[in-house]
Amino acid sequence: MTAPRFRSRTFRRIYTRIPSSKVVIHYKTRKPSNHKCGSCRIVLKGVKSNISKTIKKLTKSKKTVKRMFGGSLCSKCSRREIISRTRKNG
Repeated sequence: MTAPRFRSRTFRRIYTRIPSSKVVIHYKTRKPSNHKCGSCRIVLKGVKSNISKTIKKLTKSKKTVKRMFGGSLCSKCSRREIISRTRKNG
């Protein structure tokens, strides 16, 4: 019987053949999905998407982009948003 923590789909199931020619199941944590733009849903460049324990060790400059809406909007959408906000405030 598997351990209760492995019964949910939180862990990926990897079927592995061991030297005695049996197939056993190895459980690994799932990788998180890539960060996406809030408006057009395209994958963001320059933003790491890893397991939280590896992200914790990175510097702030490697985690996000240093511009307005960096890490939440792509460059095209952020440019569009900045232009529309300046025109409103104009």
